[in-house]
Amino acid sequence: MSTQFSQRRESRAAALQFLYSWSINKPANMADELHQFFQALEKPRDAYAFAEEIIHGVIANLEEIDGYIRTLAHNWEFERIARIDLAILRIAIFEMLHRKDIPPVVSINEAIDLSKNFSTADSKRFINGILDRMKDKLGRDARKSATE
Repeated sequence: MSTQFSQRRESRAAALQFLYSWSINKPANMADELHQFFQALEKPRDAYAFAEEIIHGVIANLEEIDGYIRTLAHNWEFERIARIDLAILRIAIFEMLHRKDIPPVVSINEAIDLSKNFSTADSKRFINGILDRMKDKLGRDARKSATE
């Protein structure tokens, strides 16, 4: 596994943890909250630059991302989606929409791996179904980055 790949995986896990916590209790001061969060992690903050990009990107585009989730979560009320699954979906959809350098299938596979590590066994199918429908809406080759 390449160093960049494992570093990104670690960053996605860190972003997931922060976004999950953020969804439950939105901090009064985001900068302070991020500082404390990254300080508690094993590596220096700059090692998590990708995590920070995801966190800011998800929060900045939350309305758009959640709009897709509401549309794609067939037979599910948005409010009933587990917060951890919602955080996983938000990360993957942010990447699919705003990180053209990441092939959509990579974002989907990473989301499924996050669900295996942080959520329930049933979540994998739910997350995969929503992200598969999202992939079909993108209008680009899911196996390639848009920069290829």
